[in-house]
Amino acid sequence: MDRIDCERLEQYFNQIPGLLMIDMEGTIFYINDQCAEYFQAKREECLGKNIMDVFPETKMMEGLKKDKPAVVFYNSVLGIGVSMHVPLYENGEKVGLAEYDMIQHSELLYDFSDSYKEFLDQELKQLAGELMTLGETKYTIKNLVGSSDLMVKLKEKIISTAKTTSTVMITGETGTGKELVAHAIHNLSSRRKERFIKVNASSFPESLIESELFGYEAGAFTGASKEGKKGKFELADKGTLFIDEINQMPLSVQPKLLRVLQEKEIDRIGGNEPVPVDVRIIAASNESLERLVEEGKFRQDLYYRLNVIALHIPPLRDRIDDLEEIAGYMIDELNAQLGKSVNGIDREALEMLKKKKWQGNVRELRNSIERAMNFVSGNILTKEDFQWGSDGEPLNIKLPDLSGIKGDRLIDKARDEAEREVIIKVLEYFDNNKSKTAKYLNIARPSLYKKMKRLGIE
Repeated sequence: MDRIDCERLEQYFNQIPGLLMIDMEGTIFYINDQCAEYFQAKREECLGKNIMDVFPETKMMEGLKKDKPAVVFYNSVLGIGVSMHVPLYENGEKVGLAEYDMIQHSELLYDFSDSYKEFLDQELKQLAGELMTLGETKYTIKNLVGSSDLMVKLKEKIISTAKTTSTVMITGETGTGKELVAHAIHNLSSRRKERFIKVNASSFPESLIESELFGYEAGAFTGASKEGKKGKFELADKGTLFIDEINQMPLSVQPKLLRVLQEKEIDRIGGNEPVPVDVRIIAASNESLERLVEEGKFRQDLYYRLNVIALHIPPLRDRIDDLEEIAGYMIDELNAQLGKSVNGIDREALEMLKKKKWQGNVRELRNSIERAMNFVSGNILTKEDFQWGSDGEPLNIKLPDLSGIKGDRLIDKARDEAEREVIIKVLEYFDNNKSKTAKYLNIARPSLYKKMKRLGIE
């Protein structure tokens, strides 16, 4: 480095507050003009002296014992300050310590304290907001398990969809994971730190769904809250509203939903002024909305407004190659929930599972695996653990023959005979193992014994 560069470097060093360096003995071998002036001394007077002679309150001698940078606090005759210690190394060997001031004057420390407090307050507010919504979104795109071409394409569409604010229509059979996809879109979007609100259109009677969606003013109707109530749209403002089973949305409410999509505002029941809302709508249906439109059960204009981005989730039978991967993922989850240590499924059981039609899709598969894990005796799930016969179908339990029975005893007899048939069938399946039978029937073993005695089962 030439002389001009050295002079420029020295100029830069002089702008660092309180910069000085000592060797392993504590002797000062560098101090900038700013630091010397702060000590009310001349630079030449400090060089070659022990740091304790120049600054008795120093913490640099203790700092020599540390191998990593550290923050130190001072309260000396020079005032309150905060400094940084940085160990100096040469060829891998520690040769000294550098110190520079982060805060050199007391008034700056107070300013820093106020600014830091404001920063923490903002961070805590943001954290509180994230914690509020933590329980509202349970899934991300990582929960969409499968490597088949159909699933790869679906994930690509989800990622692209998350980048927009357009309305999304998710279709798929029951149990395919429509809500999971909605969660994944929200968590990939710019709205992920805002609320994810979900509502099932089939879970409310027609008389209540309007107030649930749009809210109401105080005293809007008999039984209304005195404070009024925000609807799902207002609760989801700036976030995402997921409307599941939208095919069950009453025709009387559909025009109001269409207005929200078009005008970006809602009318509370009993309200006089519209309330603006900024909500992304994700809807889901397990029925064909096109068919419902043809049957006059769903508004065509609402269908077009909802179907801006269409995502279809394929049924499990169309991506059966994903079953092994899905099953492994579910086993890991259920191990944690059930306190098990299952390592997988044997090949025979896996082939049996792949032959099943899975009308309930991924949800049905999860239920089957969970049931099997409750009965497994080893670390691998076998065909027998799935409680099915050799044809891969569930246990075939027949209804009792009630011919010739009548009168008051008919219901009691039917119940007893059906219960007896079920217990006998399950006992036969488990080779008369009472513990497994009780677990399968989800009753305590003493209760099973009592039932067997009452029903005359040997």
